[in-house]
Amino acid sequence: MLTVKGIAASKSKKLRDGGGLWLVQKGDGRYWIFSYTLAGRRREMGIGPLHSVGLAEARERAAKAREMVKEGKDPIRDKRQALAEQPKPKTFGEYADSFIDAAVKAGRWRGAKTEARWRNLLENHAKPIRHRPIADIDIDDVKTALKPLWCIKQESAEKLRECIERVLDAAKVEKLRTGDNPAAWKGNLEHVLHKPAKVEGEGHHAAMPHDQISDFMKSLASVQGVSARCLEFAILTAARGGEARGAVWAEFDMKAKVWTVPAARMKTGKTHRVPLSKPAIALLERMKAQSVSEYVFPSVRSGKPLSDMSLAKALTTAGGGAYTPHGFRSTFRDWATDVAHAPREIAEAALSHAVGDAVERSYARSDALQRRHTLMEEWGRYCFG
Repeated sequence: MLTVKGIAASKSKKLRDGGGLWLVQKGDGRYWIFSYTLAGRRREMGIGPLHSVGLAEARERAAKAREMVKEGKDPIRDKRQALAEQPKPKTFGEYADSFIDAAVKAGRWRGAKTEARWRNLLENHAKPIRHRPIADIDIDDVKTALKPLWCIKQESAEKLRECIERVLDAAKVEKLRTGDNPAAWKGNLEHVLHKPAKVEGEGHHAAMPHDQISDFMKSLASVQGVSARCLEFAILTAARGGEARGAVWAEFDMKAKVWTVPAARMKTGKTHRVPLSKPAIALLERMKAQSVSEYVFPSVRSGKPLSDMSLAKALTTAGGGAYTPHGFRSTFRDWATDVAHAPREIAEAALSHAVGDAVERSYARSDALQRRHTLMEEWGRYCFG
């Protein structure tokens, strides 16, 4: 029988331990082999390299294989079957897709736009690492995915990093990986990926001063097309562009002069009632007279909602290219403070913003619809001089 010292001192290319266990030289390495005969056929099963399988472990594995041979079982076939039945390691792409599917099913995201953004980032921009096992993703993999976008499309790159970080966090909770998250920014990627210098005012939507709104609305009224009418409606209601573009006729109570936006279409995830001013009602009546779809502002080509770029195009055509459609919410907010002197909670409610802490909001159940109706009528008059 072999000994550890004897193995180290021997230069032989083949050493016998007994019971069918051999240590053989192959190239620069030494490997354990178990030799046996089953049904008149001689076979050899690899047990492992000497550098990772010691003498004691090799004997233990050979003993188990010997018992199987006595029972008429083939240890090689058993080993292959065990490997075939072993679950295949989940890749980053497979887990990322299942993460998105679960989020959609649970209603975690309120709009299709969020789902589309996640799928685009993790299917296209994270493509270089999708084939990698989720357990093996390291900082080099994350850098590989981020670098093509970093400092070129900075916002997309940062969103991609956040998506990867959240997917890896979820995988760790499900015990598919261990250790620190390689996509974490603080104390990790911040040391190897440097953000470009911040631009003053970055992150804010350019907003038109409220004293220019009357002249702009006259210019916008002269622009033909559904996109211009949708932008006009969004301004009159201080609504987000997506809320206005996705508006359907079933959401409107023309008699009560109220537009009820369902929770599923709201950024806040809560139903929002919007009081309609006379100019807003007049605009809706014009759109109703030419309605061809369930949508108030349908795309002429598809009958589906307008694209998010359509409002920006109408804004530019009307001479407001220096501003953004979303910025008109800030225009309204500044007007509500500077001109209408509206209470903060009423102005914020008009924008569907939460006011106060959780305790205060739990007691403030009213949405102040009547007071907001008065405010929106004033805003409608102001918009048209």
